[in-house]
Amino acid sequence: MIALIATVLNEGESLHRLMTSIISQTRQPDEVVIVDGGSQDNTVALLQSYADRLLLRVIVLPGCNISQGRNRAIQEAQAEIIAVTDAGVELAADWLEQITGPLVTDRQVMVVSGFFHPQYTTPFERAMSATVLPLVDEVNPDTFLPSSRSIAFRKAAWEAVGGYPEWFDYCEDLILDLRLKQWCEPQPFTFEPGALVYFRPRGSWTAFYKQYYRYARGDGKADLWRKRHAARYLTYLVAIPIIVGLGWWLHPLLWLLLLPGAFVYLRQPYRRLGQLAPVGGVWGRIKAIILIPFIRAVGDVAKMLGYPVGWVWRLRHHPPDWKRL
Repeated sequence: MIALIATVLNEGESLHRLMTSIISQTRQPDEVVIVDGGSQDNTVALLQSYADRLLLRVIVLPGCNISQGRNRAIQEAQAEIIAVTDAGVELAADWLEQITGPLVTDRQVMVVSGFFHPQYTTPFERAMSATVLPLVDEVNPDTFLPSSRSIAFRKAAWEAVGGYPEWFDYCEDLILDLRLKQWCEPQPFTFEPGALVYFRPRGSWTAFYKQYYRYARGDGKADLWRKRHAARYLTYLVAIPIIVGLGWWLHPLLWLLLLPGAFVYLRQPYRRLGQLAPVGGVWGRIKAIILIPFIRAVGDVAKMLGYPVGWVWRLRHHPPDWKRL
């Protein structure tokens, strides 16, 4: 049996995309379990309207976070194989077949990583997709950490690592990935690039800033990526001010020292941009090119502000050591 699970909260406007794409799957799930975190809109009613077309259970758990909701959905599922996705996305027609295929055919496979594509409609969304989202040719299957918008695993693996971390309010799927990799070692996750999920990237500066602030706050809470964050602080707070100061006090040509760093910093986003279909005509293309450095900078500022907030939380609350299985 295969269960498809998700959590929702006030998703009435976007939920039709997910539900209609589930109905259209080439391999139908044996059960669909969705946990609602206490929606105040028509989310629950909309879900229940699909009960005659899917083997669907809707569980209302007011106030639960994403980890609690996903864990409850998995607990309620009867299936051995669990496929996880998010509200607001659209699944490719063969997503469930692709994401669960390796688990069905090989008992040794424990986790399958799917992939995701942005459905952008504006130059800003295109530029942001190029700045923050990998292309499939960048993925190393042995190290790739999948989003829980596109992943499948055996229920036994989820149980072995203690499920999603309920003390964690953001990037909870990253912690699950790392624990699953530790438990599965030396066998890597199976990467299935054809298991595609389509989603809308953040469409405004505010939404983008909040997202990356929360990501970095989560890194601080979980004590993740110390070297990456340290390198960011050194770049913005030490290296750039020193070069700018030297150019000001000695000679402006010294500012050219910033160019190699800028090239390395922006090369990958611009490479991706060239592979993403343009929107908005000629001006849309120009706008996307201009936006990329600003998006990168805003994301870095959000991370630099969010990370210490997470560390302060960690020092105050002493969360469990997720690295110990």
